Amino acid sequence: MFSFTCSLLTTIFLVLTIFLHPSNAQLSSTFYSSTCPNVSSIVRSVIQQALQSDTRIAASLTRLHFHDCFVNGCDGSLLLDQGGNITLSEKNAVPNNNSARGFNVVDNIKTSLENSCPGVVSCADILALAAEASVSLGGGPSWTVLLGRRDGLIANQSGANSSIPAPTESLANITAKFSAVGLNITDLVALSGAHTFGRAQCRFFNQRLFNFSGTGSPDPTLNSSYLATLQQNCPQNGSGNTLNNLDPSSPDTFDNNYFQNLLNNRGLLQTDQELFSTNGSATMSIVNNFAINQTAFFEAFAQSMINMGNISPLTGSQGEIRSDCKKVNGS
Repeated sequence: MFSFTCSLLTTIFLVLTIFLHPSNAQLSSTFYSSTCPNVSSIVRSVIQQALQSDTRIAASLTRLHFHDCFVNGCDGSLLLDQGGNITLSEKNAVPNNNSARGFNVVDNIKTSLENSCPGVVSCADILALAAEASVSLGGGPSWTVLLGRRDGLIANQSGANSSIPAPTESLANITAKFSAVGLNITDLVALSGAHTFGRAQCRFFNQRLFNFSGTGSPDPTLNSSYLATLQQNCPQNGSGNTLNNLDPSSPDTFDNNYFQNLLNNRGLLQTDQELFSTNGSATMSIVNNFAINQTAFFEAFAQSMINMGNISPLTGSQGEIRSDCKKVNGS
């Protein structure tokens, strides 16, 4: 009787687990072990080659995964070009237009994978694998990527405009957007740490430099010498497209310097500095911890990337495996 009861309880627990966390249950680190066993090494090899001519590409590819998952879940919808049934591409949404990049590298990865194991690896999984390889190659943590996502059949430009956090939003708004996709405060701070490498255009933060929130003055949370440097790089009537290092101390290395910058009021984006400069926020202690403990940051970042990769994936017979990441099959 005891063994029967234990068995029954175990069955109930498993059913509830699958019901409550269907995506986690259906994604697997060994999904391609028999159909495309070299998938991770193929992805990594293409990115290593791309890094030789483009030091920014690791940060750019990491960002693509983030911007994909926050819209319709991690389904590769960001990669779809306008055309056919795709009347409005997410690439042309405000957060991505003339900003999101690395699509050519994704295409190169897809070509390599199609040569090795045709029709097997989804574009959504390519983004997840590319993010992990990019962070690892940049000096950051590695993690076991859960796989088995399938590619979406639609794009959602309006969703990209409304769901992807904007660099000028309040911490409360950003927190709400993370919460809407099942991510918490620790995820928010950890994933913001991806700004330890990469660049940002002046247009994403120049509102902080001269007339912050209509005050006629710069953002008071900006370090004065850092402010002077940014004003020189991004003059009031200058080009909004000029690139600036998100982390001036180690712009192409994945480390915890981003959080040390925040302690010194050297966060580039408004949404960066708000993590530490919003009085009473629960994010402040997390920033402090990550600033003094890189291992804690790396561990949290890896877990948060897994959490983000679990946002509403298409699995089983849902969606498709695109043969070309830029378009739905048959279009």
